Amino acid sequence: MSYQLFEVYGIELEYMLVDVATMKVKPVVDKLLTKKNGTLSSDVENGKIEWSNELVAHVVELKTNGPTANLDTLNDLFAENVGEINDLLKEFNAKLLPTAAHPLMDPETEMQLWQHNYSKIYALYNRIFDCRGHGWSNVQSMHINLPFLGDAEFEKLHAAVRILLPVIPGLSASSPIFEGKLTGFKDARMHVYKTNQKEIPEMTGKVIPEQIFSKKDYYSGIFEPINKAIKPHDTENILDHHFLNSRGAIARFDRGAIEIRVIDLQECPKADVAIAVLIIEALKLLVSEELVSLEDQKKWHENALFEIFNDVIVDAEATIIQNAAFADIFDLQPESSVKDLWSRIYSLVKENISEKHQNSIEFLLKNGSLSTRILKTLGENPSKAEITKVYEELGNCLQENRFFEV
Repeated sequence: MSYQLFEVYGIELEYMLVDVATMKVKPVVDKLLTKKNGTLSSDVENGKIEWSNELVAHVVELKTNGPTANLDTLNDLFAENVGEINDLLKEFNAKLLPTAAHPLMDPETEMQLWQHNYSKIYALYNRIFDCRGHGWSNVQSMHINLPFLGDAEFEKLHAAVRILLPVIPGLSASSPIFEGKLTGFKDARMHVYKTNQKEIPEMTGKVIPEQIFSKKDYYSGIFEPINKAIKPHDTENILDHHFLNSRGAIARFDRGAIEIRVIDLQECPKADVAIAVLIIEALKLLVSEELVSLEDQKKWHENALFEIFNDVIVDAEATIIQNAAFADIFDLQPESSVKDLWSRIYSLVKENISEKHQNSIEFLLKNGSLSTRILKTLGENPSKAEITKVYEELGNCLQENRFFEV
């Protein structure tokens, strides 16, 4: 079934499984899905939420079971499923860990590929890219799927998404630590995302998609170069260009949607869904052309947007917007911050957002990204024990569906 712009949404959340006692990653997603389903299946329907496996054996994905028009009950639905999964995991001395990156994982030694359905595809990915790095096995995100009907709606949505992508990590950054060390990036997940497919650069491009605004041009400008580049590696033709496209937003013409992928996972579904709501309202604002015309949105080259993105993954909401033309889109003064930008957007769309989500968004705008709050709690040279304590508390936040407060 086809849907029009902003008629329905699909939300996906990825969670890591860790050992209750040691906090080490626990590759038991197959046991979890088997316990829930009776037999092993890569997808388990649980009412309005579906559970599924990912590339690695320690990550489970929760997603809306088909498109939904109702974002107001979604955080409660995800929270109920988190609670159920944590109950099921007790038998395996495991639990879910939120945030976009495990702060202590050594992917070189701890990564295990999923060994069941689709394992042939994952094994091929591993052969081409070596999936032991953080960019493959230690990156949990939220994906938002937004529908479009035909080229005219694709053009509007893709133009708006491209403009917004660079500043999304200013809301969502939650990955400041790898292997027990501060990375210098509030969004280290997106820093490694840029290069984890460096062997075939056509797949990720500049993260920000190219200036392409029709299905025909997308196939010739993005899918065909990807297919050509992957052909020598994929001799059995088992990889699909829709999945190979790894830009920060990808067009899924097979289901008439654009999937946004630059959003770090938060500490609880309440935060994830609030961020999704604000992003969706920001895109509606851009699509309406109230701030800037469609033609002017389409003029932005990916290189200029990538520069802004590169700054934002370092400092998140504290990033100063150096590009005066970009600040001007949102009626901001030069040298405004990304926090100013999101506060400005929120002031324009607030009346369209339920009180429940307003409270969550206002908490985020006041207290900063999750990375900012984590770093504020830990200080400059945190010990392994201090990091573990903070992430134990983040696990509690997930179980109780509440914000991490400093």
